[in-house]
Amino acid sequence: MLDFLRKTLVFSLAVLVGGCASLAASNPDALWEIVNGQCVPSEQTTGKPSVCTKVDLAKRYAVLKDIQGNTQFLLIPTDRVTGIESPLILKPDAPDYWVDAWDSRHYVSERAKVQLPDNQLGLEINSKFRRSQSQLHIHIDCVQPDIVAALAPYRDDVLNQWRPVTLDGQRYRVMRVADLSGENNPFRIVARDHPGSDEMAEQTIFVTGTGQTNKDGWLIVNSALNIEDGSGTAEPLLDHQCVIAKHG
Repeated sequence: MLDFLRKTLVFSLAVLVGGCASLAASNPDALWEIVNGQCVPSEQTTGKPSVCTKVDLAKRYAVLKDIQGNTQFLLIPTDRVTGIESPLILKPDAPDYWVDAWDSRHYVSERAKVQLPDNQLGLEINSKFRRSQSQLHIHIDCVQPDIVAALAPYRDDVLNQWRPVTLDGQRYRVMRVADLSGENNPFRIVARDHPGSDEMAEQTIFVTGTGQTNKDGWLIVNSALNIEDGSGTAEPLLDHQCVIAKHG
């Protein structure tokens, strides 16, 4: 039985080799099968999260170490939720996935072996058309050093107002918010301007802190595939090599 479990673990992790990009070619349900088939049952029966880093049954999410990069983690719902286009993420009783993902950022610092300030840590979700998995997942990792610098001027912006910004050569907009829950949930903020599943399917969202700590709030960064010079993935704003931890 132990050998079987080891083989299952090796296979499950193998499909993650190369990160989410390789998952598309293997199995778009791989993340869901790992969380729902291994992590949740193990947490329920043994109190241990199996191959996941954490399973919170009450808050309905799991945290999984992505095999791409040393510091990248994924927050994955334990409910079946396809992605950014799902109406479930906008329901009044939907879990605060962004809050839970932000609260999980300490795993990145622990892997980096240095306490990273909040403006060097980021969260990201891809559009429907720039992801490989059919289960919602929020990337948690270090931020590219040049992106930290590019976003610094926005740390004192008036709350809840969009401003244009070019990042990594592509068109985004940025908003400072006081928190990540309720009406400031990044999904809800973006959905106000892009109602409906079809519109939301085009969106990508990136979240980071405004400074050393989040006392001055967070920055929500948004782009989309269906705008000129826009993007359906903000993942390039993250640094899966976490260079910033090595060089400060």
